[in-house]
Amino acid sequence: MRCGGGYPQVMRFGDWEVRPLGGWAGCLMMIVISVVLSILLTVLVNWLW
Repeated sequence: MRCGGGYPQVMRFGDWEVRPLGGWAGCLMMIVISVVLSILLTVLVNWLW
């Protein structure tokens, strides 16, 4: 974590350590994850109904 306030640089979920990506890499990853999850959820919902 940063000293003196601000956003934490590392989040922990059990034994997992998550570091946010910034800049173009973070933006690209968020877009890719969003599109992939959207497609998967659409296929899942169409398959169930």
